[in-house]
Amino acid sequence: MAAAQFAAPYPVTIDVEPATGERNRMTIAFRMILGIPHALLIGGIGLVFTLGSASSNYGGILALGALGALASVCALISWFAIMFKDEHPEGLRDLGLFYLRWRTRGLAYLALFRDEYPPFGDGDYPASITVNLAVGPRDKKSVGLRIFYLIPHIIILWVLSIAWMVTSIIAWFSLLIGGTYPESLYNFGIGVMRWSLRVEAYGLLLVDEFPPFSLD
Repeated sequence: MAAAQFAAPYPVTIDVEPATGERNRMTIAFRMILGIPHALLIGGIGLVFTLGSASSNYGGILALGALGALASVCALISWFAIMFKDEHPEGLRDLGLFYLRWRTRGLAYLALFRDEYPPFGDGDYPASITVNLAVGPRDKKSVGLRIFYLIPHIIILWVLSIAWMVTSIIAWFSLLIGGTYPESLYNFGIGVMRWSLRVEAYGLLLVDEFPPFSLD
């Protein structure tokens, strides 16, 4: 499988190095259990269960993960800072970036793209995200209406995230029985992961460019 990479011009790049050699079936068999500590901190696969489940108090926090919930609060505070002071507080911005880096590694593990256990926090891992931050005067219209601009993506990703969960289950059986991740399912899962992370970066106010409706 070719390395998954989201190409320019969008200012968010996600790289996942494809797993090579024999897969670790023991960790694959217990992946959902092994991944629980990370999921509690950075959420599970797909955007829908990060944003859509946030309607209930505890359910929303579990869906977001503790760090995701904190990043969302920071984004709300940043919204006011950008709209009224035209600045994005560095500490709040950096926490959003930290969350996205951790989430990228966690998703690659939870979705069976990689077998190495991801570090807690920053660290070397064969899955990464690069965000070219918005600089200079911010687009106040884009920032002000950000929640409304997100709606079409949330609706589509709600459906895609369900499909991703189904394909991940199929891939789990395929990896356990045959030791391979079907290429079509791999490409689909990587595509949804890229799409959802681009939208999360946009929702966290790290970039102003509207995300493409694309799995590429």
